[in-house]
Amino acid sequence: MMKYRLVDSEEILVVGLSAEANFQNISQVTPLLARQFMPRLNEIKSRKNVFILSLQNYNYFDFKTFNPKETFEKWIGVEVSNLDDVPEKMDTMSITSGRYLVINFKGSIPEFIKFWQNIHSSWLPNSKFELDDRPHFERLPPSYNPMRTINEEEIWIPIK
Repeated sequence: MMKYRLVDSEEILVVGLSAEANFQNISQVTPLLARQFMPRLNEIKSRKNVFILSLQNYNYFDFKTFNPKETFEKWIGVEVSNLDDVPEKMDTMSITSGRYLVINFKGSIPEFIKFWQNIHSSWLPNSKFELDDRPHFERLPPSYNPMRTINEEEIWIPIK
């Protein structure tokens, strides 16, 4: 039984760095973005919380027609209260309000990948939920460190 909670989110404003990625190169793109973004974290003045967002903005996402070479925008960023004072050379995104399925995960990066694949290939298609066409993201607490064996994070999946 998958444990989850439903969150009706208001619009989410994001400031961060983005790059084109696909599922074949995401394990290289994500750390590169994080290494560029994390030293600049203190430049962002209007942060809403302590979480870092690891975000995927797909053109269209359907696990049944999944193509590992299809590109999408990969983001590392933070949620902000406004877009008034965006640091130079950082990107912004506005995620429209909507419902998210939020699943807590604790484990290693390889376990996360298996868990994520299971959610999208098996659990979600057999649930009462339908994916919505908004960005997917993980909320990483300040304790998150990719060099640690075990981390905790929240998986946010947009649903209708």
